[in-house]
Amino acid sequence: MPEHSPSPTPERAIYGFFLYLLAFVLFFLYLVWAWVPDAWLHQLGLDYWPQKQWAVALPTFACFCFLMSYSLYFGLTFLNSPPLTSREIIKDSHTIVPSDRSFPPESIPPLADLSITEVNKRLYLHDS
Repeated sequence: MPEHSPSPTPERAIYGFFLYLLAFVLFFLYLVWAWVPDAWLHQLGLDYWPQKQWAVALPTFACFCFLMSYSLYFGLTFLNSPPLTSREIIKDSHTIVPSDRSFPPESIPPLADLSITEVNKRLYLHDS
């Protein structure tokens, strides 16, 4: 089975073009529904359409939901994060302990987490 690639393929181009045209047709139908008087639509034989108030209510509701998603996302982030008094903030199952091996001075040491005592020493204890 071939590896999936994000590069364009003919199938994706066809689907994309179809969705592009569908979006324009649906937007045109929305504009017809929102702006053309009901009497004209009834003369064309188009009898069932939702009430005109939904032409304003649905986009307003969509914008409101989009804006409220930011608050919801921040709230869920705060609910799922441990409190500041928790030991999980200092050390958890993903902590990488620094190795005791010595490395040459010009090399970059491997990635590791600093202990809270080392962080406090570096931040708050200064040689005067």
